[in-house]
Amino acid sequence: MTTPETGIRTPEEREQMRQKVYNAPLESLDPGDPGGFESGEMWLKFERLRSEDPVHFTPGDQTVYGPYWSVTRWDDIVAIDSNHEVFSNEASIMLRRPRGADEEVNLPFADGGNLSEEEIKQYEERGLQSLLSMDPPDHEVHRNAVSMGVSPARLTSIEPLIRERAGQILDGLPIGEEFDWHDQVSMELTAMTLATLFDFPQADRRKLTYWSDVAVCTPGPGQIVQTREEQMDVLREFFTSLAGMFMERAGKDPQPDFLSLMAHSPHAKEFTPAELFGDIAVLLVGGNDTTRNTISGSVYALNTRPEEYDKLRADHSLIPSMVSETIRWQTPLAHMMRKTTRDVEVAGKLIPEGDRLALWYVSGNRDETKIDRPNDYIIDRKNARRHMSFGFGIHRCLGNRLAEMQLKIIWEEILQRFPDIQVLRPPGSRTTASPRGTRICTSSSRGVHEEPDARHPARRRARSSDAQRHRHEHRGRLTCPSRPW
Repeated sequence: MTTPETGIRTPEEREQMRQKVYNAPLESLDPGDPGGFESGEMWLKFERLRSEDPVHFTPGDQTVYGPYWSVTRWDDIVAIDSNHEVFSNEASIMLRRPRGADEEVNLPFADGGNLSEEEIKQYEERGLQSLLSMDPPDHEVHRNAVSMGVSPARLTSIEPLIRERAGQILDGLPIGEEFDWHDQVSMELTAMTLATLFDFPQADRRKLTYWSDVAVCTPGPGQIVQTREEQMDVLREFFTSLAGMFMERAGKDPQPDFLSLMAHSPHAKEFTPAELFGDIAVLLVGGNDTTRNTISGSVYALNTRPEEYDKLRADHSLIPSMVSETIRWQTPLAHMMRKTTRDVEVAGKLIPEGDRLALWYVSGNRDETKIDRPNDYIIDRKNARRHMSFGFGIHRCLGNRLAEMQLKIIWEEILQRFPDIQVLRPPGSRTTASPRGTRICTSSSRGVHEEPDARHPARRRARSSDAQRHRHEHRGRLTCPSRPW
């Protein structure tokens, strides 16, 4: 079996890691351990679990997250994801420390004190409440309120704008200098798109990026925020700003942006402050964190697999399948949680009512029984859209087509301008947040870490009226100092 990419440099080190994982007592394996995502051990853990214990229980004394089950095979994940009646979303949607843990972050306090004591208690027990953590009928009410914001008609209307901005970003990259691809391209494009979706001032678009990063980070030394108090101050600014826009748009004619759609929902008056905050935060994080990481992940994947990059340069019609393969290979959202509503058997294991299960999409996307050569990155893979990065059932990712469209557009524009993209140095890694808040090596989001000081000498196509004439004279190289894990 092909050994998954681990980040370990030598065959000897890879073998040592394999022996460590395979010789460990099965019950001691904690798939959610962030250290395993940093080192690459998690690939071997998932490989072993799919084979030996596909529905795996981690006891509370083996993890910081409290006891939980891990579901690692494709078929089991699909079955659970598609059965919301037995496997409820009305629990924390991510692995999180139990109530009272030092690192716990109570995001709803950021609304400035508008939450009731009951709402605060509910958050402490279940986490942030949003359309992503609701079951029917509440789920449909909240999802329907914003779904038109990413409808096919809406995407068709904003596609030319996204393409224009992608071109402007690429044409504005420095010539003859090193630069940070993740910040100047991936983050910039997604920030511009988010500002459009929320009808937020473009001049302040990086506030959306910053707020999103702060919302998902754990405060501490070297992080984007140092303390919980600092985080609460930032999130109070976030919620106050967006809530003000929400109220303003409620008094105006309906528009296609998220805030207006929510404000004019027939059920808008029923939304609690906590639910409003949760829905806005989920839309913001979903449109920012995962998409930008996948854009940078595509650059890294192609740069480290020149034979695949050659295929793409030779045949631009492979862009859609390359996009889907990148989303599978990157799996920007590593897992989602479910909670059983009754005793139920899964793959021969009896799961008691009320137990938590982690659906490991990152493992299902490497399931050898469903995907040929799953650890390889193959841009012309047959049925490339057959992956589980967007989930299944009623909670399938709301913005999946938008994410695909942004990746497709940026690569169409790249290939018109640059024959090559080069990663100049091995990217860095952290276990929680980078100085700019891009999370990597966590067990929830598989992101990338930008190197702010990285720059690269780039020669690109001329932007003057004779750009077409110079197209083949300017062979550009860009840098993407970023690595997916």
